[in-house]
Amino acid sequence: MKSNPVMAIGDVAARFGLAPHVLRHWEAMGLLAPARAEGDRRRYGRDDLYRIAVILRAREAGIGLEDLRQMLTTTDPAARRELLHRHREDLVRRIAAAQAQLDLLDCALTCDHEDFSSCRHFQAMLTERVEQAAAPSAVPVGQ
Repeated sequence: MKSNPVMAIGDVAARFGLAPHVLRHWEAMGLLAPARAEGDRRRYGRDDLYRIAVILRAREAGIGLEDLRQMLTTTDPAARRELLHRHREDLVRRIAAAQAQLDLLDCALTCDHEDFSSCRHFQAMLTERVEQAAAPSAVPVGQ
């Protein structure tokens, strides 16, 4: 790749596995601002490719397009940090939940019991959820 390639929307979309209309939507939202060439055709340079990579990574992290637009366009560093902190805390929670799910699967995979759900070790990993469900504040089954 050249140091500053100039690419058409179809080429950029294909490189990232996107439909061209997605890039147009992001542009309409103010997330992208590709240069224009003859016939008002969009031309994407290296900086645009990095911006697209940022958008995709942020989306993978669960950041909505509107929050992402605010993060990328604000001139207030404190506002940007507040949004980033909020999304970081959310991502940390989701990672912890995913890790607990992975631990549960690993436990089931390594269990020697015929029915892993009756294994004490497996059940111990679910104790917190069972206790939450059995708490008086829990909504009764069927309601």
